[in-house]
Amino acid sequence: MFADREGSTVKRLGIMGGSFDPIHLAHLLVAEEVREALALDLVLFVPTAVQPLKQGQPVTPAEHRVAMLELAISDNSCFALSRADVDRAGPSYTVDTVRQLRAEWEPQAGGKLDTWFIIGADSLATLPRWRDPASILAHTRLAVVQRPGISMHPASLEADIPGIGSVSDLIDAPLIDISATDIRRRVGEGRSIRYRVPDLVREYIESHALYR
Repeated sequence: MFADREGSTVKRLGIMGGSFDPIHLAHLLVAEEVREALALDLVLFVPTAVQPLKQGQPVTPAEHRVAMLELAISDNSCFALSRADVDRAGPSYTVDTVRQLRAEWEPQAGGKLDTWFIIGADSLATLPRWRDPASILAHTRLAVVQRPGISMHPASLEADIPGIGSVSDLIDAPLIDISATDIRRRVGEGRSIRYRVPDLVREYIESHALYR
């Protein structure tokens, strides 16, 4: 639970939350780019149960999203999955997630754990609306990743969240315009999603008739 798949101690941990409905290649590419840029020991994918800002919107059952995630990251020893949100009742508040994950992972790092919450520039714009953003930043740094068509800098949020600029790292990643919304739509229209999701995920979607 407290070490990566090769058994070494994790001292630099990336946390990547989201619905992952479904996980796709842009998610994986961003995670790998952030891992390399920040020399992370492990990137932890944390699928949400209920996103607070998207309550009432339909979402695929958690067990399907977890299963697809497990398939997608199975060949990368620097990626792992956490059920912290899907196993916790109620909406998935990031402040609760980062507190829980630090409590779980810090002991194995001898109290010297550095964490980054990976966030896209589009989601960064909504951060002032999240629960207790100041406490989020007290528990983790932010790895801010540019998104296609989105121009957002942490410094622009200083008035709402003082100090955010000093705990944010900007990460350049390839701008690949793949979205879960588009993938679900393409499946529903009977169109191909090959090269948008890992093959194992595509096969899982087909075999379980998801998004139809």
